[in-house]
Amino acid sequence: MRAARFFIDAPLALGSRIELPPRVAHHALRVLRLRDADPIVLFNGEGGEFRARLAVEGTRVVAEIHAADAVECESPLSVTLVQAWIANDKLDWVVEKSVELGVHSIVLTPAQRSVVRVAGDRLAKRLDRLRELIVAACAQCGRNRVPRIEAAATLAEALRTGVSEGAIGLLLEPDAALPLSEAEPSNRQVALAVGPEGGFDDEELALAHQLGYRAHRLGPRILRTETAGLAALAALQASVGDFR
Repeated sequence: MRAARFFIDAPLALGSRIELPPRVAHHALRVLRLRDADPIVLFNGEGGEFRARLAVEGTRVVAEIHAADAVECESPLSVTLVQAWIANDKLDWVVEKSVELGVHSIVLTPAQRSVVRVAGDRLAKRLDRLRELIVAACAQCGRNRVPRIEAAATLAEALRTGVSEGAIGLLLEPDAALPLSEAEPSNRQVALAVGPEGGFDDEELALAHQLGYRAHRLGPRILRTETAGLAALAALQASVGDFR
């Protein structure tokens, strides 16, 4: 049986003893029903993972690290998902599944047709919640590097962030002339822009084109926003990523 994996936001080293944070300890003992001396795996998002043994010492729960493994399962394809704000349950789904599909980073952006507007304290809390989902998805799928997520103030800022390191900009548009299969990310860096429930409006499409994004379609059917980005990400992984 595969050992349970836990994210620890702290340095990890072979031979060290790490006291698990209360939330992690509660999940290990009360949710997963782990016991003293059970094997677990720790990762801190900096690469690699650490095999450990659980030690229950009264009210303290400690991980005794006895092995370090340089395990990586990152895709050679680096995708930044530029996702317009959408309904909370849909966005939770997109974030979780995009992590499982190997996304490198996520940039959230406002759009004219977005049904959700997030700012101030609410934005900070929402990002914290999404980061928790990302960490949980990494623990589940075996990733040892945690994708970053940020919120841009404007669509222009989000689009520029996506291509800031030389990535090829791809825009999902149902009426585009080019199919996604003709996208050619030769440097294996992609910024994938996905609109809100009603899609990007004409001005936003023009802005994306001005910033170098090329429009591509995903087959003959119109996909929902929570489906489109994930389908495109899977297709790109199959063509130039690690699904081959």
